[in-house]
Formats: sequence, C-alpha cells, structure tokens
Amino acid sequence: MDVMLYLRHFPAAGEPLVGGTAMAVAGLARGLAESGARVTLLCEGEARSRTALAPGLEVECFPRRGGARSFALGDALRSHVYERLRTRRGLCLLNGMFHPGVYALGAFLRRYGLPYVVAPHGSYEPAAFRRNAHLKWPYWYLFERSMLRGARAVQVLDMRHARFLRRLGVGTRVIEAPNGVAPDAVPEEQALPPPAVVGPVRAVFLGRIDAYTKGLDVLLDAVAQVAADDRIELTLQGPDQGDRSRLEGRARALGIAGQVRFRAPEYRGSPVRLLAEHDLVCLPSRCEGFGLAALEAMIAGRVLLVSARAGIAPHVEASGAGVLVAPAPEDVARGLGELLRRRASWPDMGRQGRRYALARLRWRDIAAAALGSYAGLLD
Repeated sequence: MDVMLYLRHFPAAGEPLVGGTAMAVAGLARGLAESGARVTLLCEGEARSRTALAPGLEVECFPRRGGARSFALGDALRSHVYERLRTRRGLCLLNGMFHPGVYALGAFLRRYGLPYVVAPHGSYEPAAFRRNAHLKWPYWYLFERSMLRGARAVQVLDMRHARFLRRLGVGTRVIEAPNGVAPDAVPEEQALPPPAVVGPVRAVFLGRIDAYTKGLDVLLDAVAQVAADDRIELTLQGPDQGDRSRLEGRARALGIAGQVRFRAPEYRGSPVRLLAEHDLVCLPSRCEGFGLAALEAMIAGRVLLVSARAGIAPHVEASGAGVLVAPAPEDVARGLGELLRRRASWPDMGRQGRRYALARLRWRDIAAAALGSYAGLLD
C-alpha cells in the first residue's frame, strides 16, 4: 500500500525535527515503512527535492506557493499526489488542524474522489476554540468541518476525542493512533539516573511557551500554593509563543521568581536525556492532543503530573506513573501535593511508566494497527 503523509513544514533533507507534530509524523512514517507500506512524506519548501530516509521511506519536497499559512498549493505537489493515488492503491494522511494547506489538499483530493485521512494532532474540544474564537469559529464552518466530513476517516490520538467531533456535527469514521516510541531513541535504563527522593524537587515543563493552551499560568499558580511547604525548582523550556514575559511577571507577582527559570529549546539533543535531568514532568494543558513530552518522560523513568484532557492521560493512569489533574490551580496544587507525599515511591513509579511505554506504545505496533485501518478504509 502507498501512504503519503502531508505536513507542510516537515524538514526536507534530514534537518532536525522541530515540534511535536513533525516528530509524531516522522515516527508514524517510519513505523508504516517497517510494516511494509511504501511511505512518502510530502512537504513544501524553497525547491524540489527527494531524500531517502530508510527503505520504503522518502521525503518529497515541492516548491511552496505563498506563505506558511497560505491556501495555495503548487502544481507539482497536486500532480504528484493525483498520479500516485490514481494509479496505486493508497491514501494521503493530512496532518494538522485549522491549517489552510491541509484544507486545500483535502479539497483537491475530494474534488477527484481520491482517499484521504485527517490527523489533526489535537482535539476539537471547547477549550481549543476559546483562544482566537473570532477566527476559529468562522474557519470551522467555512473550511475545517467540510474537510473532516469529506475524509475517509479522522485519525485521533485518543478515542475520547471522537465525542468532540460528534458534538460538532462530524460523523466521519474515527480511528485511533496514539503517539509512540522509536526503539533507537530509547537509552538503556541504567544510563538514566532515578528521580531524586530528597532535596528540592526539580520540575520541568517541555514544550512551547503558550500560557493558555499549555496551562502554564495554572502551573505557576499551583507551584506558588505549595511553595510554602516544599521547595520546587521549576524549569519552563521551549520556544516562546509570545507569553514568556507575561509568565515571568506572573512568577514575580506570586513571589516565586527565584524558583522559576526559562530555557530556550534544544532541538539537537535527546528529549529523553534532557527530561532525565529533572525529577517531575508537568503537563497541565487546557487542551492537548497527546503530550509527546509526557511519553518521553515515561521513557526517561520520570514521574508525571498530567492534565486529564491530554491524550496520554489514560496511559499515565494505567501505568501508575503519575497523577491526573484538571487544568485549574487548585487541582494542579492538589496533584503536586499528592506526588510530594509519595516521593519515596518516585523511582518505582518511573520504572512502571517506562515499562508500560516500551510494551504498549511502540511506533511499529501503532503503525501496523493504523495500516490495517487504512486497508479497511480502501476496501
């Protein structure tokens, strides 16, 4: 089977992967190739190029028309996708939500009756619409909804997210494919120090510095509530989405500026090893498709505080690797307090999370199941 995965900003020639979506697309693509599919990653850039990444896996880059948020698609990209799907058994996986390029390619495929699946990498829960609602709701009714309705399936990271599609009037079939682990990115367990059970707690958030979506304002408020009893040193690391200065001001106002530091992203290092420098990983998001950093934390043997809304939440709960919280200051503070009371158990909790992830969330297994679903869609 031919599977094409479209992500406009995917790196064309082996550059470092930037962002959770690109990392997830790369992991799924490699797993699909290992499962026997012929896989092509489609992206847009300055010039036409083709790069082989592994047997059965290549990146095809096409000249971009317009900016990163343009509805315009190049003729070469459209012709390539049309010929492949017209002459071979396969489909195109469109990656992203509220993205003009995804809509444009979906509309093109729908016009010619060619099969596609949409992988939003996020959920359409109410919180996702609250920020920039004046832009998102018109876009939903003009573009997003029709694109989802015209797909053979919507690929979600957590089957719980299907209910949001149904509430919004999208009855398209839903398939689940969570994010996974690539075995070659997993350090040996003995190479990772266990979380410390004495001294200041080294907590970390790893991801984009987006106060609303990632619940970082909530996290600061919660740390301030427990700071009087327990010393927590919190690191917020990732690309600034424009909220860093406001969060720094909030930390000062809460009296915890000395406990909070901001760090720029490190794209060339191993996220697992970076997270292993800390004891506790926090992801208190208001809306979160999955939470790739939380999965990497499980591989690092770290304890987790995770929003119950995140797609990884059922796996954290099943593994016993952390606690689930609502994205509200009082509940995040409750979760922190619960974990601090159980600090002596953190090494065991971390080992449980790592073993669960390695047993249940491998890319090859996830991709093999997805490939079976794709075959069913085409049949």
